[in-house]
Amino acid sequence: QVQLVESGGGLVQAGGSLRLSCADSGRTSSGYAMGWFRQAPGKEREFVAAIRWNGGVTRTADSVKGRFTISKDGAKNSVYLQMNSLKPEDTALYYCAADWSYDNVWNGIPRYWGQGTQVTVSS
Repeated sequence: QVQLVESGGGLVQAGGSLRLSCADSGRTSSGYAMGWFRQAPGKEREFVAAIRWNGGVTRTADSVKGRFTISKDGAKNSVYLQMNSLKPEDTALYYCAADWSYDNVWNGIPRYWGQGTQVTVSS
């Protein structure tokens, strides 16, 4: 079964950078579209970025476009989120997600979710 394990969150000053990682520790290592979502306390879950199973084609939310970049290692079925020029409003719990369907991921209905990793950006 799919088990998504995340890492890379932490505390960073505004303008700084972090790189989040997420890997499937289950038996499937290829074929999944993957993505990132985030949720701040008291806020709705928000789409951040998605990538097709074979990479290349990506979709990024307007709020992070030009600052965040999603990438994928297809052989390991892992996904990364490079976050640059971080702002305090980026503070949230970040979740990775996966689905056989790229459309399901960027439409916010992926089948599998990670446990989340906290990103905190100070002013």
